[in-house]
Amino acid sequence: MALRHIGAAAAVALTVGLGSSPALAVTEIQWWHAMTGANNDVIVKLANDFNAAQSDYKVIPTYKGNYADTMNAGIAAFRAGNAPHIMQVFEVGTATMMAATGAVKPVYKLMAETGEKFDPKAYLPAITGYYSTSKGEMLSFPFNSSSTVMWVNLDELKKANVAIPKTWPEVFDAAKKLKAAGHATCGFSNSWVTWVNLEQLSAWHNVPLSTKANGLDGFDTVLEFNGPLQVKHLENLVELQKDKTYDYAGRTNTGEGRFTSGECPLYLTSSAFFGNVKAQAKFAFTAVPMPYYPDVKGAPQNSIIGGASLWVMGGKSADEYKGVAKFLTFLSDTDRQVYIHKASGYLPITKAAYEKAKAEGFYKDQPYLETPLLELTNKEPTENSRGLRLGNMVQLRDVWAEEIEQALAGKKTAKQALDAAVERGNTMLRQFEKTAVK
Repeated sequence: MALRHIGAAAAVALTVGLGSSPALAVTEIQWWHAMTGANNDVIVKLANDFNAAQSDYKVIPTYKGNYADTMNAGIAAFRAGNAPHIMQVFEVGTATMMAATGAVKPVYKLMAETGEKFDPKAYLPAITGYYSTSKGEMLSFPFNSSSTVMWVNLDELKKANVAIPKTWPEVFDAAKKLKAAGHATCGFSNSWVTWVNLEQLSAWHNVPLSTKANGLDGFDTVLEFNGPLQVKHLENLVELQKDKTYDYAGRTNTGEGRFTSGECPLYLTSSAFFGNVKAQAKFAFTAVPMPYYPDVKGAPQNSIIGGASLWVMGGKSADEYKGVAKFLTFLSDTDRQVYIHKASGYLPITKAAYEKAKAEGFYKDQPYLETPLLELTNKEPTENSRGLRLGNMVQLRDVWAEEIEQALAGKKTAKQALDAAVERGNTMLRQFEKTAVK
């Protein structure tokens, strides 16, 4: 019933009555996210479980599009004065969020102010380092961390009498055999073209993406991913694209269905693809480490994380922040982290959860779920493999992908494309540097 349809006195009485209702005493916590499919189901379950566990707060998850869409929507909402309480931001949006002074509430401050038990050392350092200051202060809450793996259709490899490839030359050879065995439109492919073929490729081979430890040691970083390794890799993809031994599947993860449908038997994408693979694949599968070039000294090095963290937005009330802090504590629970890991394929973010999953023998039956963890910890990280923190990363990736697409279409050489990507990207970084917090 709308209040305008009843008398003033009745309206006042109704308002007072509703105000004393326990239902209206619940503080709502808006959580904007970018998860779809099986991973959306995990998000909804986490919110429902938290809401059922207590009666003071209600977390309301809302899908806002892909990672870039979600971050852009959140920043626009903050400017308009109606930001969510929690926003899921992909890892490469970290620099942009760090520079958004006033728009965010650092997690380490939130937990201290609300009195919630919080020990940054309880979390896996390979993950938390990405989201922390140089002093180890956690700015955002690690939520869904992943890394790049190669998903393998075991049935199709067996039919074609192909062994699981470990190196890039072996991948190229296997893809040619798979194509000859019936996969005419795709021997191998990948999602997230710049993440896989520039960012992870560089870290996995211990070569720089940019200076200043890929931006982690300063916003005044300079891109340098137009070196011999990256150029050679793109040249290989360009050549293999001509007969679809390799077939480009887009800038984001929209092409992942090409693996679960059986079209592409070898597919590089996030380890978090697991939920959809498990639900949709009608064949035996596994996930193995990223391939490497054996002629690169010291390769493979270690991978870097993907996925996202939860940023707490600024300008909320003390009670709302208390609810947010309690929800982050809820998410950190060991059993809950093990559940998230098993259900989604995302990495456990705490040491205790990883140890418990191992102790339960979880990886004996599903070794592929430990693959990204083994990649991340393969070797002690170097300045080239700690991660990356570049401003305007959403726009940078589009520019890089645009140039890679020019090469794949035969409009530029691999060297010309990567030179242009570096030049255009450096111009964008200098623009970001002018507005970033030093």
